[in-house]
Amino acid sequence: MKLSDEIINSLSINLRKKINNIKDSSVNIEEIRLRINKPMIINGDSKDYFYDNINNCLDLNIKNPYIVTKEDIEETFQLICRYSVHSFMDDIKKGFITLRGGHRIGIVGKVIIENGQVKNIKHISSLNIRVSREIKGCSKKVLPHVIKNKNQINNTIIISPPQCGKTTLLRDIVRNISTGNKSYGFNGVKVALIDERNEIGGSYLGAPQLDVGIRTDILETCPKDLGIMMVLRSMSPDVIVTDEIGDEKEIKALYTALNGGVSLITTVHGDSIEDVRNRRELKRLLDGDLFKKVVILSSKRGPGTVEKIYDLQEKRWYFAD
Repeated sequence: MKLSDEIINSLSINLRKKINNIKDSSVNIEEIRLRINKPMIINGDSKDYFYDNINNCLDLNIKNPYIVTKEDIEETFQLICRYSVHSFMDDIKKGFITLRGGHRIGIVGKVIIENGQVKNIKHISSLNIRVSREIKGCSKKVLPHVIKNKNQINNTIIISPPQCGKTTLLRDIVRNISTGNKSYGFNGVKVALIDERNEIGGSYLGAPQLDVGIRTDILETCPKDLGIMMVLRSMSPDVIVTDEIGDEKEIKALYTALNGGVSLITTVHGDSIEDVRNRRELKRLLDGDLFKKVVILSSKRGPGTVEKIYDLQEKRWYFAD
């Protein structure tokens, strides 16, 4: 385990000492969960570990757990905001703040609503520190199916259960189709990335912290249906990429892009094609002529691991292994 200085220095002094105590652990930390008056939980390798406050180590069992205090939360929140909460208010309203390096901090507490919109989140009760990592090359088995010819791609949908690495896989696909890939004779195309939750590019002050390729234009923290229409009008993309498509407005925007001659790559939550087809708003994605390739991620192996691929037009399965 090696956490970036950006994450460590964003923790309260008390929590920072505890994290430094376990820096030699072999656990691949994915999340640090802080909840007031609850044990500090560190998620790694798809398991929840508890910080043992006596032995200063991680343990899968709750033996001597460190209980997160209100002061831990408050100090960490102030450090994340660089002691200027007002400067980060636009991000706070969306429920997360992105650190340098692309790491995302989820925020919950008392939500203040005004005119039907979130005005603020006060009395912060939980923080979820999500460690951002790139796995370059994880799309290797998918690229031959995504790439159509030297300058075109197939419309592709990635189906994945939660926390199985769909965003990691999507990022690596974007990097390859944007920069180009000599192995497949692919020259690289203009990509418009609608990064609504700022997870794919992990932009910090407008600059992507993660590698999404040299021909990628990013519209961050913008609703997908609005973002798709914006980039169609202004950025002349060859490909539009989004994460976690879902409602009717977003799907309508996808069809508008398709009719404009733009290729599409997106993801949805699900366990299988049948699972997605059982949801009315998503059924038309797989039953129409919108997508050609469907990538299914594994829930049992590492992040971004492809289990199988389905060609909707040929009605044929391709197994990744």
